[in-house]
Amino acid sequence: MSTSRPYARELGDFLRARRGRLRPHDVGLEPGGRRKVTGLRREELALLAGLSTDYYQRIEQGREVRPSDDVLDALADALGLDDGERRHLFTLAHAARRPVLARVDRTPERVPDSTRRLLRVMDTPAVVLSGHLDLLDWNPMAQALLGDPDAYPPDRLNMLLLLFDDTLTGQRGCPDWERQALDYIGMMRAAVATDPTHPRATAIIGELSIRSAAFRRLWARHDVRGSVSGTKTFRIPGTGDIVLDWDTYPLPGAPGPVMLVFTAEPGSADADRLQLLASLRATRTARRGAGGRFSH
Repeated sequence: MSTSRPYARELGDFLRARRGRLRPHDVGLEPGGRRKVTGLRREELALLAGLSTDYYQRIEQGREVRPSDDVLDALADALGLDDGERRHLFTLAHAARRPVLARVDRTPERVPDSTRRLLRVMDTPAVVLSGHLDLLDWNPMAQALLGDPDAYPPDRLNMLLLLFDDTLTGQRGCPDWERQALDYIGMMRAAVATDPTHPRATAIIGELSIRSAAFRRLWARHDVRGSVSGTKTFRIPGTGDIVLDWDTYPLPGAPGPVMLVFTAEPGSADADRLQLLASLRATRTARRGAGGRFSH
């Protein structure tokens, strides 16, 4: 068995998922007869990419195949991949075709002192997440908005674990819950592409795969995100709904940690509610100490 097999397996799973989302009419093919698969057949994709069915099948099965960049381009075009998906495909394939698994830096991710200082002076909620979505640091505004992270054991302070925690999923029926879950899952997919056997990744994915049908369904889509942004509504007693934009920013230096920042339009009602929330939090903390549940 090749030492690069984890990458080859990820590559095959990614291709299979992308093949499954296409329909014959999407690529100008006639469906023809009864079909056992919902997406394209292997031979149909191979035809579109100009490959033999056997060769493509070997790639998808994670066997001893090291596709060239020309083959990868042909597959990306046939599958209609966007720029992020194309980069993901190349990342996996380049790793899979190395004869020896490259040594991966697994040094614990740390937040630079300068970033910690920046967090403390920001007047909007912000947190720092590791490549595997562990919460590494946060500022007082984030604590006012999300709750007190210190109420959790450090190994549970992970955005995916919190998002799929059945005790914290009162908002799971909200329309934006699945979109946010896909964003976080897509970020985890990007991390897995660089190190499929990282112990933290395998622990989080393994736990959620066992206990959450929703996670299994969304993880199987093989969506990938480099960085994400969106809008989230926070329902907070005492201040009313607060609608905030959120964006991720990579930290300078080695890839991995990102800063997740929530913002409101200056002068808007949401900005006023956010400042009110921070004031109320500061008052309660001064009276009886920090506390509260961390929200996702």
